[in-house]
Amino acid sequence: MSKFLAIGKYSIGMGDRFGRQARAQLRACIRAAAEGVDVVPVWNKSNREHVIIGSEPRQSRAAAEAAVKALKWNKPYFVDADHIGLETVERYLPHADFFTIDVAEWIGQAAPAEAGRRFVERHRELEGEIEAPGIGRPIEMERAGVERIVNKYYLAAREAGKIYRHIAQAKGAGNFVTEVSMDETDTAQTPAELLVILAALGDEGIPLQTIAPKFTGRFNKGVDYDGDVEQFEKEFKEDLAVIGLAVKQYGFPPGLKLSVHSGSDKYSIYGPIRRALRQFEAGLHVKTAGTTWLEEVIGLASAGGEGLAVAQDVYAGALEHIDELCGPYAAVLDIDRGRLPSAATVRGWTAEQFVAAARHDGKNPAYNRDARQLLHVGYKIAAKMGRRYLDALEEYKETVGRNVTENLYERHIKPLYLAKD
Repeated sequence: MSKFLAIGKYSIGMGDRFGRQARAQLRACIRAAAEGVDVVPVWNKSNREHVIIGSEPRQSRAAAEAAVKALKWNKPYFVDADHIGLETVERYLPHADFFTIDVAEWIGQAAPAEAGRRFVERHRELEGEIEAPGIGRPIEMERAGVERIVNKYYLAAREAGKIYRHIAQAKGAGNFVTEVSMDETDTAQTPAELLVILAALGDEGIPLQTIAPKFTGRFNKGVDYDGDVEQFEKEFKEDLAVIGLAVKQYGFPPGLKLSVHSGSDKYSIYGPIRRALRQFEAGLHVKTAGTTWLEEVIGLASAGGEGLAVAQDVYAGALEHIDELCGPYAAVLDIDRGRLPSAATVRGWTAEQFVAAARHDGKNPAYNRDARQLLHVGYKIAAKMGRRYLDALEEYKETVGRNVTENLYERHIKPLYLAKD
């Protein structure tokens, strides 16, 4: 494979919806580097978020570069065009060097019969028992099963190839990192499915560096993993084994790694992930770890005064517009509306009460996972506040920044990449 821009072994995708926390986020990576572990910062923002905020990809690039310059970061960093397709990629081309190609909508669209037949004939290595070191058993595949998988995922892989080539034509092959996302779908991929998907992406000539499959369990926004942790660990190890096979078989970059689109704060699976990475000597990309928007709100609330008032008004606005805000995120929210405090109740809270309810601490009896999820999707309310919200971030930037850094480092980077078993 020709020379390409490499992402590195460990990386962390960090959203910064209002473009004010890049320095605070980067400080968490600086702390990791001081502990001897390089965690590459990747600033990501989706087209949907740009539309809601009213921002542009050039602003994400400018914020990242300003933070890198101010803090004298001399290691790699990236700006991610998050969850793009052909219809949304153009605005990102001058500013991004990491592209998350999302082809979930193509999954399940039936492949042309002839194309599927040719794929199966070309990939006879996918039939039979395939040894997968590290999981203690072979992956068993038979021709009819391969054909079913191809029928489900072939067109998604073809679309990923089209998008990749469009980006490469504009930026030049090797000048950006490519991720393919297939996580926003209804069912988890089996190891056999992931192997066929990777074979199809290999056929498209994509120098894939990260892939985001769908895992079992729920990855709801801003709260912990909801599912069988042992089953997740089993699936994660199987996927790492499959990636090892695909690198050897299909010529992907040797650093090809899993990308976990966590929705933030999946504390219960960080231990299993860390152990699996060490077992397989594998890399990892975690996207949306340490949701910065939520930590901004918590930081504002903790400052009291106008900061607390802004946080309270964000909650009240989110509660008033709950259906509108939750609709686009319905698949990744699980809010019990009966447990949501009223706007009047929240306006009566002290700074300590607001922080206790919103901060993700399962040991605190005041923690309210339902209110936290609602706040997670409430950034549209802050966007409508305009200067009031941005001025509050500026007024309380020290408090907010410390909160963002501490959360990202202590609750995400440390347990994933630094903790000892």
